[in-house]
Amino acid sequence: MSGQFSPASLIRGCLDVGPLSSLIEGFSTLLASQGYARSTAKEKLRLVVDLSRWLHRRKLGVADLDEQRVKQFLTHRRRRRVRRGSAATCRMLLGYLRRLGSIPSSREAFDDTPLNRIGRDFEQFLASERGLTPATLANYLPTVRRFLTERFGDGALRLDELSLQDINRFILRHVQRMSRGRAQLMVTALRSFLRFLHQRGDIAADLARAVPTVVNWRLAGLPKSLAPEQVESLLASCDQSTTLGQRDYAILLLLARLGLRAGEVVALTVDDFDWEAGVLLVRGKGNRQERLPLPQDVGEALVEYLRHGRPQCATRRVFVRMKAPRCGFASSSAICDVVRRALTRTGLDPAFKGAHLLRHSLATRMLRSGASLEEIGELLRHCRPETTQIYAKVDLIALRALAQPWPGGAA
Repeated sequence: MSGQFSPASLIRGCLDVGPLSSLIEGFSTLLASQGYARSTAKEKLRLVVDLSRWLHRRKLGVADLDEQRVKQFLTHRRRRRVRRGSAATCRMLLGYLRRLGSIPSSREAFDDTPLNRIGRDFEQFLASERGLTPATLANYLPTVRRFLTERFGDGALRLDELSLQDINRFILRHVQRMSRGRAQLMVTALRSFLRFLHQRGDIAADLARAVPTVVNWRLAGLPKSLAPEQVESLLASCDQSTTLGQRDYAILLLLARLGLRAGEVVALTVDDFDWEAGVLLVRGKGNRQERLPLPQDVGEALVEYLRHGRPQCATRRVFVRMKAPRCGFASSSAICDVVRRALTRTGLDPAFKGAHLLRHSLATRMLRSGASLEEIGELLRHCRPETTQIYAKVDLIALRALAQPWPGGAA
């Protein structure tokens, strides 16, 4: 059974294998705590033994281990046609060694290429000068890396050669495969990067001023939503006799009853609940923290999952992976995947299939039940009233009643 083996039972004969020998027992304990099956953990330890012997043969120590050294080791293993999964284990080992302080942090050990250097400088600029959140950085930096890689490839970054044509070609190449929101984000990231390059003198012209704008009229579209009976079918599709079904049911209820964003569900910890008061602490956008009343069915589903469905693990996150490593979700994409799987089970095929679908469905149901826009905005925790105005377009019956007859139309 996953996570039920004795770490000591896996490391017999593995203790005298080079510079990593003294660390193998601790790494074995980590594998056990993260829910790995005995056979999987044993395979990962064999990899560490192989890495330790490889370091020993080259007269290298633990302090010499970093991403570049791991890359050399994995190349060596590929020549021997060793099975897949080695890279993930090595990343896990590096993280473990850094938490122990045995090797430098990932930022210090980062491959020192021109692309990585300028990426770190831009990241520092965004965080210190612009005060942007880590979530925004995670959206900006991949766009910049893709732009530079497509323009310069593996060659030198001749930033002074950048032109408006380079920018326009990049935007036109990618914008057709994106939603308007993603396209706007890409353009904003490029504009910010070009402004950064101009301020520090890497480019002479302020190319940021010439970056085209992606038009996205406010309130131009209708929010995508499900009918109330479809939402209930979605919830009923979860098999609550299984641990996976208990977890997904609790996630879907948080989205459908409280309108939480996917990232807010990911960030929930077991310390965010005041069970006696029936209140939930939500960490929202812009580092805002707000308390929401916990509906009875949501509370009951969470208690059922926490007592019987949630695997034992060290993380304080509420929702964790069912498979090893037992840890919190890496991103909000996992929550969107829960929604997509439920839609598939239910046979629903809406145009939009992300976690926001249930947030929009909640707002639409409230509006049609007589709730005001102010009440909807309060539940959804909108910072500005204008954000909630899009839902005024949903109640088409009420809007038709307000419409005036067209002059000259039929009597």
